[in-house]
Amino acid sequence: MSLYRLDASINPATSKSRELADLVEAEWTAQHPDSLITRRDIGTDPLPATTWRDAVQGGFTPEQQRTDAQRSAIALATTLADELIDNDAILLAIPLYNWGVAAHVKSWYDVTYTDQRIKAGALAGKPVVLASVLGGDYRQESGKASWDHSTPWLRHVIENIWKADLLVVQRQLTLVGINPALDALKDDAVEVHVAAAQLASQHGQALAAKRVDAA
Repeated sequence: MSLYRLDASINPATSKSRELADLVEAEWTAQHPDSLITRRDIGTDPLPATTWRDAVQGGFTPEQQRTDAQRSAIALATTLADELIDNDAILLAIPLYNWGVAAHVKSWYDVTYTDQRIKAGALAGKPVVLASVLGGDYRQESGKASWDHSTPWLRHVIENIWKADLLVVQRQLTLVGINPALDALKDDAVEVHVAAAQLASQHGQALAAKRVDAA
């Protein structure tokens, strides 16, 4: 049994997405104590900005004519795809930044998608948990639910492009206590935190159980 974990927070010491992912991972480890866990942190170690361009251009260039940068980019894309394909389950800890998918997350996805195996459906049916956090209030009653352009995009590529089996746990209001404009939502933030933590643990149990069923 093996788990792939991706972290994307740029603030690991205070990351709320890591906190959620830790709960998911704890449940996985409880059921699979000897499990191999492959980790990649693109928040603290993002991919070079030119990787996607070089991988795409290299893919349309005969191998003997590729530049060193193109060869390196294609090799990295292969490694990233291997990490997703070779593990039994996937855990993604991805926060919302500036209302959308952060550049380093989009770059990671785009580079992996240059690998033909991903396009051909190598991740179909693979269980994935997405742990997402949002600093503000994006609940329906806030009137800003549509401002979250990250979660819908991630759902789309995971469910419709990867065709993976997705579970999502989301925690909002993580900037309560930091942004004074959210002070009135202190009690709501506590409730949201508790509910998200419970759901993260449930999803971790489900993730591990799915792999037991599939083994």
